[in-house]
Amino acid sequence: MGIIFANIVAIYRKELQSYFASPIAYIIAGIFWLLAGFFFINGIDGVINASIGRDLQVEVSGQEVPPFDAPYELLRYFLGLMGSLSLFFLPMLSMGLYAEERKRGTLELLATSPLTNWAVAVGKLLGVVTFFITMLMPLLVYEAIAFSASTPPILPAVLLLGHAGLILLAAAVLSLGMFISSLTDSSILAAFLTFASILFLWVIDAIANSLNNPIGETLRHLSLLKHYNNLIQGVVDSSSLVLFGSYIILGVFLTAQAIEALRFQRS
Repeated sequence: MGIIFANIVAIYRKELQSYFASPIAYIIAGIFWLLAGFFFINGIDGVINASIGRDLQVEVSGQEVPPFDAPYELLRYFLGLMGSLSLFFLPMLSMGLYAEERKRGTLELLATSPLTNWAVAVGKLLGVVTFFITMLMPLLVYEAIAFSASTPPILPAVLLLGHAGLILLAAAVLSLGMFISSLTDSSILAAFLTFASILFLWVIDAIANSLNNPIGETLRHLSLLKHYNNLIQGVVDSSSLVLFGSYIILGVFLTAQAIEALRFQRS
């Protein structure tokens, strides 16, 4: 057990170092931060305008309106956009996890090494998830600054739960993207197939709503959007946690099987 853990840590460190040494990874992170900052500022403007509009409505009509929790609405709006934005960036992070190994011819060495397929897959996944978490750190800083000045202040648990949901979403997408990357030596093709697959799982909720039968109910449970929205709204739903965990384990399992098939071919 200790040897397997040491192997996972070794693969994790190697993968994480490769991201921090990659110019493409920095370009992806820079564009992500630029767009995230733009959307956050746009969200603040939207919340301020909505609040002013409510005040004017009260003055003109004299009627009471439902309470408006501006910090919560801003957080929900921003994390919703971050989830959608991540669908474009996560495939670019996962596309080279195995595709580059295939292209360089090192995947065969990895497949025939004493390392277990599970250890390699878990180590690689932990590395790319950690890099994505570092991409979220600047967002947390300016969110904390903005929300600290809000009245009433937003609950830290709601803030942390929303970002935990974003990390779980990223881990699920990256795990499935890792499997797709293990099937091809083209990083571009891996990114495209990952995006197409995740987009289907993202909009499957709309398909399920049009089917009033058990099939529609089953598809609804597979929706990434539905379960992600539960978490960013502050709802701790065990089914959402199980779904994201299932996608993560499924991606690791399929990746290990793909490498095992390559190991069998080489033997």
